[in-house]
Order: sequence, then C-alpha cells, then structure tokens
Amino acid sequence: MMSTPIKIRKPVMWPSYKIRSLLIAVALILAGLVLGGLASAQSSLRVALEIPVQLDPAFASSDSEIAVLNNVYDYLVDVDSGNNIIPRLASSWTVSEDGLSYTFSLVEGVKFHDGSPLSAEDVVWTFDRLRDPELELPTANLYSNIASIEATGPLEVRFTLKDTNPFFLYDLSDNHALILKANTEDATNFNGTGPFVVDSYSPENRMELSANREYFMAGKPGVDKLELIFFSDQVAAVEAVRGGQVDLVMRMPTPLFVSLQNQPGLETVAVPTNGFDLIRLRADRPPGNDPRVMQALKLATDREAIREIVTLGFGAPGKDTPIGPLYESYYAADLEVPARDVAKARALLAEAGYGDGLRLELHTPDSGDRPDLAVILKEQWAEAGVEVDVLVEPESVYYGNNGWLEVDLGITGWGSRPIPQFYLDVMLVCGAKWNEAAFCEESFDELVQIAGSTLNEEERIATYREIQAFLIEQGPFIIPYFFPQFGVISDQFMGFDMKAFPGRTDLAAIRPK
Repeated sequence: MMSTPIKIRKPVMWPSYKIRSLLIAVALILAGLVLGGLASAQSSLRVALEIPVQLDPAFASSDSEIAVLNNVYDYLVDVDSGNNIIPRLASSWTVSEDGLSYTFSLVEGVKFHDGSPLSAEDVVWTFDRLRDPELELPTANLYSNIASIEATGPLEVRFTLKDTNPFFLYDLSDNHALILKANTEDATNFNGTGPFVVDSYSPENRMELSANREYFMAGKPGVDKLELIFFSDQVAAVEAVRGGQVDLVMRMPTPLFVSLQNQPGLETVAVPTNGFDLIRLRADRPPGNDPRVMQALKLATDREAIREIVTLGFGAPGKDTPIGPLYESYYAADLEVPARDVAKARALLAEAGYGDGLRLELHTPDSGDRPDLAVILKEQWAEAGVEVDVLVEPESVYYGNNGWLEVDLGITGWGSRPIPQFYLDVMLVCGAKWNEAAFCEESFDELVQIAGSTLNEEERIATYREIQAFLIEQGPFIIPYFFPQFGVISDQFMGFDMKAFPGRTDLAAIRPK
C-alpha cells in the first residue's frame, strides 16, 4: 500500500521593502479612519443647570427652566445683553402714531420641530393663551392692557392696546412669551421652532438636544449637540466644570465664583444686573399686618455689612426698591434708606406688642448667596430681639409649587429684567400674581399706572422717583443689594455672552474655538 505523499509548504520570505510598504499602507488606512472619525465627530456643549420643574412656558420661572425653553422655542422679539429689543421670530414691526397699534411681520420659512410652518395664527394663539384671565397664568396681568390680537396676514400680526404702554415691546419679550404651535394641547411636548430639538429628557438627570438643521438664524446653533445636565447642588455643578465634566455653569454663590478665578482651562465672567435678593414679610396677616414690624426689621438690618460679607463687595447697594442703578435715568441715586438703629427697632416691636421678642421662620431657596444672607439676617435681627429659624429648601421645591408665595417670611431671588416696570406690575400692585408680600396700596398703584402708560419721559422719571421714595419709607420688603451674575466656561469655546438673566443667554451662539 502506497502512502499519499505529503507536501510541506515552506514559509514565503517577503523582501524587507515589501514589508515596509505594507506597514505604511496599513498605517495610512488607519490614519484615514481616525481622521475621518475626527472629521465627522460632532461638537457638543455640556451645560450645568439646576433641576427644572415647570416646563410649560406659561408657568416657567426659574433660570434653569427658562434656559431649557429658550433653546427649544423662540420669542417674537428678544432682548440683547445691552437691554435692547432685537428681532427673533418677528423680522420687523411698526407702531401707529397714537402708540396703540403694533404690527409685526414674521420671518418667512420658519418651521416647528414637527415640520409644520410657523404662521401668524400661532402667535395669536400663544398670546391669547397668556392673557386669558380664566387660565390664571402669571402673565394675565402683564397682558391685560391688550384689547385685541389678530392675524392680518399669513405672516403678519397686529396687537391693539387699550392704553399706551411705552414698554410694550419689552412685555412681548417676557420670559413666558415663547411661541407655541396653535392649539397645542400639551405645552410640555417641546415642539418649538428653536435652535435645538429635544432628543431625550430625564427629569431628574439631563436633557439631550441636537441642532435644528433648519433653524432660520444663519450660523446657529454653533454646536451639534447640547447636553443640559441637572444638578441639585451648586457646589457639585462647580466641581463638575472644574473637573471638566461640564463646559459651562451660570449662576453660583460668590465664594465659588472667586474660587474659579484664574483656574487653568476656564474663563470667568461677571455681569452687572438688576437682579436682587428680597426679604419680605406678608402684610395680610400677623405679624406683618402691623407695618411697625416690617419697619423694625428694616432698622435692624445692616445692608452694607451684608453686601461685604455675603456678596464680598460684588454688585451694587440696594435701597429696598427694585429700581436699581442699572436703569440709570430712572434710578434716584440721592435717596437713602434710614441708617441702622437697633434701639429704635426694639421700640417699634414693643409698640406692636412684641416687647418680649418675636420668633419667625425665615424660608429661603438653596441657590446663590441666599442661605448666607439668611444666616446674616438671623444674627443681625437677634440684636433687636427677633429670633429667627432659618429653613433652607431646594430652589426647585421652593418655587415649584408656589410655596414661596405662602410663607410668612421669605427670601426671593428676582432675576434681572430689562425694564423696572416689570417688577412693579407683577410683584407690587394690588392682586398681582406674584405679589408675595400681599401688599396693596391704591395710591401706590396709581403711581405705577402713570409710570407704565405715559409717553412723556420726564413724567415717567419723576414718577419712578416717587415710587422709590414710597418704597423706602413704606415698602413691604428689604433689598440689601443688586447682585451680579457669574458664569464660568471652558476656554475651548467662544461666543459666550451671558445675559443679566442667565436663562436668556444665547447658547446657540456658543461654538468651539
């Protein structure tokens, strides 16, 4: 039996030059793959925000809520960082000679994220909703002066007012006035016209968005992906930007901002604002229904010490009125609050029936410098016989269920607005939606009405002065300072122009360097 021969194949020996050629070819292929991957890599901006609670634009109030919505929807008109009205969905507008009619032309070709076109009817429906008193929205008072809104063309809208309002364009840029699709049943479905489209949303964690490729503003957005990462703790958010886990943080306590200055890889920004922290006592029930109690608290407060200790000297002094120095000609710089007088404060409390002392609970959100402010107030007021228990709550909880409106004594952080009339209309006139002090004085309301309707600038300046004098003497709250806004961003980005109300900052303008 013959065996089948076995052929043994010898290994092929390649010349060295062929081996080198093969290695070079493989290297070029791999390099191409890597470079191609880099070329197709998507740019991303990661922003730290506090946890938003209310994402129906009509009810949203906190910075984080407005920041989310400002990237999903658009305003009819916007306000730039210099407090100037600028176009957004409205390309242009005209005002009638009598100041009662405003006609807006809308940008052509704008689409909602579901692909449907923007029309004048969407604008009409949005503002009719915002001004409907039966819906009890916080904007009902703001827009109560509107007599009618009508679509005068497919892309033209006319607003007719009952009385003149020199600030009407600013009213249309109110935080809540984001344009929804007409007849929207669920105002939290994120179907906007804005620069980013919502891909996913985890309420306690994050929101992931992608660039709206059909956005009508040229060159925006500047990144392919926007990741909004929610933090319940501001210290954690700051540590995240310090460690490179996020690229941008807006709003933070002063000490944390100072700790980030000169940090390698980060750029810090401080913007002067008319934002303020307000301490108020409800005036419609004891002990605040006796004006002497609020006067005593004012006299027991050392405002300059607060500004130096709490804000480390940043910002501007407050004078118990929301009309601050940022408003220039409207600000009465020569008016002063009474000097601190602890003995007089004690005497007023005794006259009000609290000669043996007064005990109060002071409620405050956990954001910004407000917890530190509460502690300083506790120490200062103790000298006048007022014992304070400080209760700190997460900002989302404090504002989310309107608990801040119900407490007797509370601290509220009011964001900066482009005009002073906003504060008077929504927090001080009788029955205003956010009149947290339950303050009501008809003579004061008359001054507010004049300031908000006259077309005579000199009369308005004089009226605002009267308003400030009234609040210093009889107002229901303490405003110890106007705070700046702080922002920190990775130095790998450009185009960051933080606004006085950080939630209105144009994140779509930020792009990689």
